[in-house]
Amino acid sequence: MLLRRSPTMETVCMQIVLVLLLLIVHRLDGSLSPALQDLNQSQQLPVDLEPEFEGTIQNISSPTGREAILTCSVKNLGRYKVGWLRASDQTVLALQGRVVTHNSRISVVHEDFRTWRLRIRQLRESDRGCYMCQINASPMKKQIGCIDVQVPPDIINEESSADIAVQEGEDATIVCKAVGHPTPRVTWKREDGEYMLLRKPQSRELIRVEAYNGTHLHLPKLERRQMGAYLCIASNDVPPAVSKRVSLSVHFAPSVRPTSQLLGAPLGSDVQLECTVEASPMPVSYWLKGGRVLPNSFAGAANGNYEQPGLSRPEMLLDGPKYGITEDRHGFRTNMRLVVRSFSPADVGTYHCVSTNSLGRADGTMRLYEIKIHPGGVQTTDDQLNIIGGLAEAARGRGNSATSSHHPTRTHHLLPTVLLLIVSLSLGTIRTVISASSDSSSHARTGNR
Repeated sequence: MLLRRSPTMETVCMQIVLVLLLLIVHRLDGSLSPALQDLNQSQQLPVDLEPEFEGTIQNISSPTGREAILTCSVKNLGRYKVGWLRASDQTVLALQGRVVTHNSRISVVHEDFRTWRLRIRQLRESDRGCYMCQINASPMKKQIGCIDVQVPPDIINEESSADIAVQEGEDATIVCKAVGHPTPRVTWKREDGEYMLLRKPQSRELIRVEAYNGTHLHLPKLERRQMGAYLCIASNDVPPAVSKRVSLSVHFAPSVRPTSQLLGAPLGSDVQLECTVEASPMPVSYWLKGGRVLPNSFAGAANGNYEQPGLSRPEMLLDGPKYGITEDRHGFRTNMRLVVRSFSPADVGTYHCVSTNSLGRADGTMRLYEIKIHPGGVQTTDDQLNIIGGLAEAARGRGNSATSSHHPTRTHHLLPTVLLLIVSLSLGTIRTVISASSDSSSHARTGNR
C-alpha cells in the first residue's frame, strides 16, 4: 500500500522556508545599503562639486637671464580646462598643457593631474608683470601671480660727467646717473682710497668723509687738495655693481719753495740743491745758474733783459757729467733736485729753480758758496755743515724767495745769517792760528832744552 504525503505538511514547510529567506534578505539588505549609498555618492561627486584652486600662486623675483616658474594647483577640475594668460593685456599663453604663444622661452608643465606650471626662461625686463591662471568654469575662476624681473645697475654715460678741469677757487659739480631695477644707489669715493674733502654747508671748513651718497657731488670753492680721481659706484643688490671714473683737475699757477736759500760746501764735494714745486696743469721746470731771473719769462733773460746792467746771462743747466737733474712727481707736487758734482770755484754763485705753466710762472733762488778748509786747521765736520744749513733754514723761515707772476717779489735780508757764518768761519781761523802758534812755541821750548 503506497503512502501519500500530507498536503498540509508540505505547505507548512514551504512557509517556514520563505520566512527564513525573508529574514536572510532583510539582514543582507540592511548591511549592503550603506555601501551602495557610498557608491552612488562617489559616482555623483564629479558632477556635483565645482573646481577650486588649492593655495595661492607665489610671486617671484629673479634677475634678468634667469628663469621664473609660476605654479597653479586646481582640484575637482573634472571636465573643465586650465589656461595661462598675461594679466595686463589678457594675452593667452597656454591652454591645459599646450603653449599657444609664439614665444619660445615660454613652456607649461602639467604634473599629477592637478598642477600646472608656467615656465619663462632667459628672463627679460619685458617679462616683468602679472600672470593669470584661469579655469573656464561658469562663472570664470582665476588666480594671479607676479614676476619682478630685477635688472643690475648700469651707468648712463651720456648723462654723467666726463673728466673736468676747474681753476682753484671755483665751484664744480660732478654727476653720475644710473638705471636698474630696483633703483640703484650712487656712492662717490676717491680712487686712491683716501678720504674725500668736502666743505661744510655755509662754511669754509673742509671735512674728511669716506664716501658721499647721491647722484650729484657738489664741490664749492675748490682747493688743490681736492684734486684727484673720483669713483661713482652704482649698486642695487643685483650683481654686478658698476663704477665710472671721473678725474677732477684743479688748475693753479706754480709756486716754488727752495729747501735752503744759502748753501756752503768744500771744494771737490758733490752738492745737492732742492726745490718743491706745486702747479697744475703739469709745469715745465728747469734750472738756471747766474744772473737774476725776472718775473716775466726766461725768454727775456735769454735776450739780455736783466734787472741790473752788466749782469751775466743765466745759464740753463742740463743733465750730464757735471750736473745731475731729477724730478719726482706726486700729484700736483714736484721735487726738483740738482746735484753739482765736484764742486769748484767756478760753481760758486746763484742757482734758480724755475717752473712755468699756462697760468703763470715762479722761481726760487739759492746761493752756493765755498767753505774753505785751511791745511792743519780745524776740519769742517758734517755737524758744522748741518749748523750752516740750519742757519740757512732759519733765514728761509723769515720768508719765501719764490716769486710768481701773480705776486710781487719779496727781498729777504740774509745779512744776519751771513754775519753769523763769517763769525763762525773766523773763529775757525782764529783757532787754527792759535793751534799753529802753540805748536811753534812747543817746538821752540824743545830746541832750547
